[in-house]
Amino acid sequence: MASLGMYSWTTGIKKRVFVRAANLAKENEKRVEVAEKVRNSKAVILGGTGRVGGSTAIALSKLCPDLNIVIAGRNREKGAAMVSKLGKNAEFAEVNIDDREALEANLTDADIVVHAAGPFQQSENCKVLEAAIGTKTAYLDICDDTSYATRAKSYMNMALEANIPAITTAGIYPGVSNVMAAELVRTAKLESEGELERLRFYYYTAGTGGAGPTILATSFLLLGEDVIAYNKGEKIKLTPYSGMLSIDFGMGIGKKDVYLLNLPEVKSVHEVLGVPTVSARFGTDPFFWNWGMIAMRNLLPQEFLRDRSKVQQLVQLFDPVVRAVDGTAGEAVSMRVDLECSDGHNRIGIFSHKRLSRSVGISTAAFVLAMLEGSTKPGVWFPEEPEGIAVEAREVLLQRASEGTINFILNKAPWMVETNPKELGFGIYS
Repeated sequence: MASLGMYSWTTGIKKRVFVRAANLAKENEKRVEVAEKVRNSKAVILGGTGRVGGSTAIALSKLCPDLNIVIAGRNREKGAAMVSKLGKNAEFAEVNIDDREALEANLTDADIVVHAAGPFQQSENCKVLEAAIGTKTAYLDICDDTSYATRAKSYMNMALEANIPAITTAGIYPGVSNVMAAELVRTAKLESEGELERLRFYYYTAGTGGAGPTILATSFLLLGEDVIAYNKGEKIKLTPYSGMLSIDFGMGIGKKDVYLLNLPEVKSVHEVLGVPTVSARFGTDPFFWNWGMIAMRNLLPQEFLRDRSKVQQLVQLFDPVVRAVDGTAGEAVSMRVDLECSDGHNRIGIFSHKRLSRSVGISTAAFVLAMLEGSTKPGVWFPEEPEGIAVEAREVLLQRASEGTINFILNKAPWMVETNPKELGFGIYS
């Protein structure tokens, strides 16, 4: 009878947690008012005809209907189609990001440029950032590559001299995940008497998340990179798509297998937030895609996987199959960020959405609005740096980014939000 009583008690707790999470998700659908000074601003979205850039444009037009949006890309037909969706405050500009002159011409009277023309892996320059600095235009990118992010940070002095704010690695992950990590660390410093010990990023996407060839190319290119992680302050190199863990992403997602990948937030969080042990893992569905990634890692030489042109050919080969599978796999996305302290203060954040293609745009738009509202100081910053997104602006950013989520929870004990709690005890609402 005691075991039945415990089962009933824990089941009741789980139900209450889930109900509270569901209510929070409904609250997240409420829009946050946009500052008056943002209205009638002009945002140029490079890669605006792509899935991520287009999703960002749609989200921005809904959050701030008066915002002037320029869809910048190379395909005029796709650009016209996107403009027709956005309405009278949108226009198309034919721009090649390798054409510095054309870039600067389109940024001259812009308030912010959003660089969403990936993939960023193996990119040899930061021409868009250079153009933004040259025209004194605020800059935001959705970079998910460590080398590119490091290169962008090297423009710090130039951005300071031009007096322009710039954020690299914004978006959903990295981006929102970095801000979640920053908030977990900030809260832990207030609530915990222990030292920061370990922070881990876990990401899951069903199929390609509806993001198509770009995310597929990114995934393949990452297989050609050694994974950089940190263990007790020491930088270590690990094999990509190794170190599998089964992670519980909570309500609406459940347990998923995730694998090590080389992602920029690992380095930035280690250096910016001072967490000695940091790593990042990613997994997908259906499960055989994970097996396929492991097979590619083992069968293809790193030189092949680091060659963008060869990877693009591989993407073209796989794309029809991936799209077919995406139709049945869906495009759910989930992020889990875990922070552990030496005194047992363990807290997590979970962010889950049914559609990555929509959520990535909402998340990126949240960063754009934060920058236009003045939360970013001149210089080049990561999202977790207070100069990038001011501490007092984080709550609003996360509220905007979490619109439509099926589960968004921050700073909770793991057992309170997992599908199968691992810990039981008193103080359950602490």
